[in-house]
Amino acid sequence: MPHLSKPQVKVLALYSFGMAMTRSCGLTGIAWFLSGLLGKKEWALRQRLREWNYDAAHKRGDKCREVAVESCFAPLLRWVLSWWASQEKQLVLALDASSLKDVFTVLAVRVV
Repeated sequence: MPHLSKPQVKVLALYSFGMAMTRSCGLTGIAWFLSGLLGKKEWALRQRLREWNYDAAHKRGDKCREVAVESCFAPLLRWVLSWWASQEKQLVLALDASSLKDVFTVLAVRVV
């Protein structure tokens, strides 16, 4: 996702890895797991993961940007297609963005 900043990519990677390893999307559990693995303070990691979802005005620091989730669909689709066999003629995808109020958005891509 070339449109994301390096800090955004790093937090997204940590969050994704933490979810895969803990088999959970619970922020506290992921922060606990990552803190043990990285030797960082759990509360600091939890806050960093938490702020990833905030809009720019509610993040700490002057250079923080919010993530426009709708801009993630095309790069994610390009990544999926890069793994697709070249001799295949069809690929049917279902794309979905499900929101929990204005707090959390889940981007889902499924091969149908």
